[in-house]
This record gives sequence, structure tokens and C-alpha cells, in this order.
Amino acid sequence: MESIKQGEVMKTTTVRIAACTAVAAVLAACGGGSSDSGMTSNPTGSVQLGTMPVVISDASSDDWALIGVRVLSIALVPSGGGSNVTVYTAGSAAPYLNLEQLDNLGEILGNVSVPVGSYTGAVLTIGANPGDVLLTVAPNPESGFAGNPGEVISSDNIQIQHTRGSAGSLTATINVNFSNSLVIDSAGTPNPALDLEFDLSHPAFIVGHEPPGAGTTLWAVNFQAPVHRHPIADLTRLVLRHAYGNVMSVASDGSSITISKQLPAFPIATPETAVATSQQLMILADSTNGTLFYDVDAKTSTSITNFSSETSLAGKFVRVAARYQQDGTLVATRIWASGSFANVWLSPEGHVVNVNRNTDVITVTNEQGVGIPLQVNANTQFFFRQPWSGIADATPIGTGTGFLSSQNLVRGFKVHASVVDPLARPLVAQSIDIEAAAYSGAISQSNSTGFTYTHDYLRAIDDYTFTLPYLSSSSTNPYDPSGSAITGFEYWNFAFPTLVTSGSAVTNDFVQATDGTVSFGGGAAPITAYGTSSALWNDPASPNAWSAPWTILLPVPLPLASVATGVASDSFTVSVPEGTQSVTVNVNSNPGSATLVYQVDRTGGILTISPLDIGTSSGLNTFTTALSAGTPVKVYGIPQADGTLNAYVVTYFTGMMPML
Repeated sequence: MESIKQGEVMKTTTVRIAACTAVAAVLAACGGGSSDSGMTSNPTGSVQLGTMPVVISDASSDDWALIGVRVLSIALVPSGGGSNVTVYTAGSAAPYLNLEQLDNLGEILGNVSVPVGSYTGAVLTIGANPGDVLLTVAPNPESGFAGNPGEVISSDNIQIQHTRGSAGSLTATINVNFSNSLVIDSAGTPNPALDLEFDLSHPAFIVGHEPPGAGTTLWAVNFQAPVHRHPIADLTRLVLRHAYGNVMSVASDGSSITISKQLPAFPIATPETAVATSQQLMILADSTNGTLFYDVDAKTSTSITNFSSETSLAGKFVRVAARYQQDGTLVATRIWASGSFANVWLSPEGHVVNVNRNTDVITVTNEQGVGIPLQVNANTQFFFRQPWSGIADATPIGTGTGFLSSQNLVRGFKVHASVVDPLARPLVAQSIDIEAAAYSGAISQSNSTGFTYTHDYLRAIDDYTFTLPYLSSSSTNPYDPSGSAITGFEYWNFAFPTLVTSGSAVTNDFVQATDGTVSFGGGAAPITAYGTSSALWNDPASPNAWSAPWTILLPVPLPLASVATGVASDSFTVSVPEGTQSVTVNVNSNPGSATLVYQVDRTGGILTISPLDIGTSSGLNTFTTALSAGTPVKVYGIPQADGTLNAYVVTYFTGMMPML
């Protein structure tokens, strides 16, 4: 059985390591005077430095509650040769980062200094010892997933691929080449942001392999899955994860607080305790729109434009929803404060795994992968994170249970909830921050005004059908992977995120691109176009409703198939169980854009993933030889109007075969 389900679409799951290069003011704003081990040094003063706050983010999967990794270091590769420049080092005890909690969000890791110059790539070093990667299955994974709900995968069954070093000091290295150089001009000039996307749900990133009768699923974690640089055109549009900290001081003029950043102990303890870091962050109050301030202990809330009335904050723990200003400073949209870290932490953060519109209860996963039920009542406020607009970021978009009944919140959304009383049972939601409004599923009824998503889950109560209108053609699109400022709706193929389709003809193109169906006949389910969108609220064309600024067309996994006829002229045919006819699979062997091919071998208790470059003649010959009639294959691709499938990934198996 595979970790990507038969008949279900591959989810877009991306880790972004965004080193957001800003002006020198960031250093003061983010505690640059500290002895953070992530800082590069400049002992002689002869090298001019720019400043980068480093954050990590991703887009998530319905099937995992925890993908914990340890990022040990990040280095930049200078143009023209020379030694790599290390811009982040975690130190001797690298904390775990739960990538599942960072769905399109940024977790501030620390502040780094970068020598002025040009850089052509990055090198990431990840901990690869047993226990350096943690995996916990979601409490309600999709149908056919190889893991059991809530299962904590034993480190004995996690095999990290392509490791280096000796036992106890194993690492995995990720080399990223930039399509365009990253140029740091000077310490006093705003510089571009660095955004590295790691495809977590890439079919070769986490592969579950369970042969018939084996009884044990082995999970191979492959850090060599594709990573690429994604341009960030506007730092102010970066949505940050809520930051936790201990208040060190309140500015004498009341304009800001300085916090020592805290991280939760991991694995999660009960009650949760804070782990101090060396990082300091200066957080400004929103003097224009007001910062919503919640006293968790007193159970009160108010709007403040400065901290003059909150001098007792020093020594307390806070949770902060903040946004970047263009100059690199951080402004708080909302702040929760308590004398206990557990009180500001005990607010479920995670993905929505169920919305029961009959009882008005939503279930949100926490860091441990446990589903936490939250009662929504008439007073529950819903917010949508929009850091580029201070007033919108702090204004609720809905209140009460009607927000649920309208399917304005569905399974797959990433949220951070706050509760009225952390000791009450059941927990009643005071507010729900929607950090990523993710709609996905089979695409149908696409026309000039919008399209419909239909998502079928294992439990019918999680299903939804929702129509999204396109973003207005005059509205600025806040997310463009090509790095160019555009207006209106856009879409792209998951395999080519920088080849964006937009402009006046985009809706006609989208209709044509989503019109294909692949059919094996018989009892086999047809394969239709799938996609995912992160919706925006209150577009002029869709007031007080969601709209789609973009859609990613996702590779759909076929059921585990068998090769019917071998490779010839960059195509082959496959058949599937219950099907009555074979289907043609097209591959691309052009260097630089070739279909990704992997050999998965399980021999004894060892699971190995080996990439094969069919953009070379030797790789294509090996591929052609391997895909003889009867070879089991897993294909991920996008259906075409002519009934064929354009393959993004082809995996073929050797050694012990997986379950059909």
C-alpha cells in the first residue's frame, strides 16, 4: 500500500524556508544584538553585511499530523566560487520543527547576517539520525492511507535516505540551485527575500511500503525530493505563525514590547512548558488600527494603540499574531497574555479535520496529532490573516455558527483557535484565526466566472462541494510564483510553478486545462482534473465570500498499475485492477524538464529510493529496460483532453512488491 492513496489526488505540501532580506532596521527590531548562534560573524568589520530573518513554512497534507525535522544549518552558495556562507546554525540542540503546523506560514527561526554579494544557490543540512525525523499520522487520514489514525511511527520503521556521516552524527544535505541569482546589495538597502520550497507531499518524499503479509510498513524519507526557490515580491504579504515569548520589557514610550522567543517542549508535555531561545523580538503595537489585546487570566479583551496601559506585561508569557512592515519591523495584530505559558499555548493550532454543521463543533489537530473538539457559538469570531492590510487583519470576517453552515470553513483549513476558558470542557472557541483557507478536490463546472471543488473523504461528514469564483481581474494577486506583480486569477501546473498562466484569456485556458478525463473502463474510477486553491476573502467581485486567486493543477495518482506495453517514443501504457482497457502515459525526456522517475526497492528490511534522470540517454535506456510488460508502477500525472495522462512522477518497484 502506498502513502499516496489510490484514487486520491496528491496534496500540495511544500516547505518554504524563507530568508526574508530586509533593511538594517530588522536587526534592531528582531534582537540583532543577541548572541544568536545563527548569526554570521564579522570580526574585522571589513565585510559589509545585510540582515535576514530566517523563517520556515509549508503547505500541508491531510494525512500527517506531525512531520518533525531538525534543520541544522542553511548556507548560501556565492557566485564565482568560494566557500559557502553559513547564514543559520541551529546550535548543539536543534529543536524540532513540525512542518505540518506551518501551512503557508512562516516560523521565525532567527536573525542572520549575509555578506553583500550575489548567490546562486543554498545548501540545507538536516538531522538524519534515528529519531531526528518524527512522523505521526493524522487522526482522520484519507481513505487508503497506509498509516493508522493517530499512529506514532516508530523510528525503527523510518528510514532516512542518502545520509552522510557516522552513527550519531548522520545528516542529509539538500542542494538548491537558483534559477536567478540572489543579490544582496547593501546593508542599508531593502533586499529581495529568499523563499525555498520543499515539496513535502512529493511522491518520493515520504514513501510507505507494505508488502502482502509483511505486517510492517516501512517509511522512507527522501530529503532529495525537489526543492526550488520561490520568489517573494512583497515581504508584507508573508503570513507569520503566531510567535510565543516571555516579555522582557515594555518600551518607555509604550510603543513596543521586547520578548524572548519561546518554543514549546517537544514532544508535547502536559502541562506544556516553554523552552527559552536566545532570540529577541521587538513587537510594535498597531498605532493606526489598534492591536487586539487578550488578558487570558482575567478573561478580558480590548484594543490598544500602545502598551502604556500594559506595563505589568514584563515577565508574562504572550502569544503574538504579527505582520511584517516594509521596513522589516514587526507589528502585532493580536496578543494573548498570561502568567502561565500553558494558558497561551492551550489554544488548538492545526488543521481542521472535521466540521460538524449539525452540532456546530469543529475538530482541530494539535501538535501531538490529537483532534481537539471546539464548540462554535453565537459569539465565536472568525478572522482571516491578511498581513498586507492592517485593518483587514484585525477585523473579523464572520461571527457565529452561520459561518460553518455556509461551508466557509471546511476540512483542510489551517487555523489557530483561542478559547473562552482553557479549563472548561467542552472548549468554546472565542476566536478562530484562519491562516490558510485551503479548498481542494476534483474540479468540475469550470466556466468564465468560476469552478467547483468536490472533495470526497473516507467519512461522508467531511465531504464538501464548494464553488469558487475567480479573483477579480482588477484585484492584485498576492501570490505569484513567477515573482511578477499581476492582477486577477492565475493557475499553474504543480510540476512547473514558475510557468504561470494569467491575463485576459486565463479563464478560457483554465476551462480547457481542466476538461480532461482518463478512463480505464469497467469498474475503475475515472481520473479527472484535481487542484488546490488558497482562497481570499472579500474580493470586490465576491463581497463577504471566498474567491480563488490561484489554482494549482495537481498530479493525480493512479491506482498501483502494471505496464501493459513498454516505453516507445516517450510514452507507455498501463492497466489497473478492475479496468477493462489500458491508458497511455506520456513522459518528458527533455533535459531540465524531464518526468521525475524513481526506483523503489525493498530488499529484506531495507527500503531504498533511487532517482533516475531520463533526461540523459543512459537514464532513458535504463527506464526503457525497467518498464517491461508486467512491471508494477505508480504514476502521478495530469489528465489530458485526449484521454492520456501527462506524467509528473513515475515510480517503479523492485525487490518485494507493494500491496495492490
